Amino acid sequence: MIPTIPQKPLHVWVWRAYVTTFFIYLALPLTVVCVFAFNDSLFPSLPWQGFTWDWFFGTDQPRLGVFNERPIMRSIGTSAFVAVWVAVLSVAVGTCNAFLFERYNFRFKGLLYVLMLLPLVIPGIILGISILVASNFLANTLEDATGLWFDSLRPGLPLVILGQFSFIATFATLVISARLQKFDRSLEEAALNLGATPWGAVRTITLPYLFPAIAGAAVVAVLMSFENFNTTLMLVGSDAPLTITMFDRLKEGSTPVLNAVSLLLMLASAGLGLMSLALQGKKE
Repeated sequence: MIPTIPQKPLHVWVWRAYVTTFFIYLALPLTVVCVFAFNDSLFPSLPWQGFTWDWFFGTDQPRLGVFNERPIMRSIGTSAFVAVWVAVLSVAVGTCNAFLFERYNFRFKGLLYVLMLLPLVIPGIILGISILVASNFLANTLEDATGLWFDSLRPGLPLVILGQFSFIATFATLVISARLQKFDRSLEEAALNLGATPWGAVRTITLPYLFPAIAGAAVVAVLMSFENFNTTLMLVGSDAPLTITMFDRLKEGSTPVLNAVSLLLMLASAGLGLMSLALQGKKE
């Protein structure tokens, strides 16, 4: 609906009903998950048995809360470890890519740009399988040639970080490139005329200008890393991130502890999302 064009009252009400229905459709499943995180029942389903904090702070089975569930807390720490590394690598490579594609012209630039975007259209599970097969082939070749073990090329956290980085770096590149396109290069030229070195001009002028985009890209990278499942499933080893741990627990049967974990993830994601929006607001 275009606000500047007069609309009939019926059209306005239909539009409002559509928007309301759409947001209810999005919010209702999340609301149900949150509500059953406080249900005083061993099963996350009706009927409502009363309010309880046991699924967060319970200390005894079968009501062991999420904060006392060592496997889940360990998996949260693993996910945080992976997310930090993925964010650091993605932002570093994304910043370099942004300068490469926005500042330089070279042969096969268009082809290279398409290759950078390719992980966005490849299904995550296919990407994970491809990385797993390639890394195992490389590990087997190196081990046969040297007689050494290359555990980092086997399923485990290094491969999980590599798999997530392979497509999250593309998002970081796009976010930072969009900011760099708006940069006035005459500011760098003025700094160079005043005696600054090329790196000094970039470090003192360009990078501070890019900081909101860099920080926003880091937040996006952390969120995408935490929620990734398909690629991680193919590359995980003995140390499972949170999504894999929740999947394994769900195969044994859903419990309100998973609802509690989901609620905590929603709150953390909302907090990081608000932080990202705040950083986006500083761009203008």
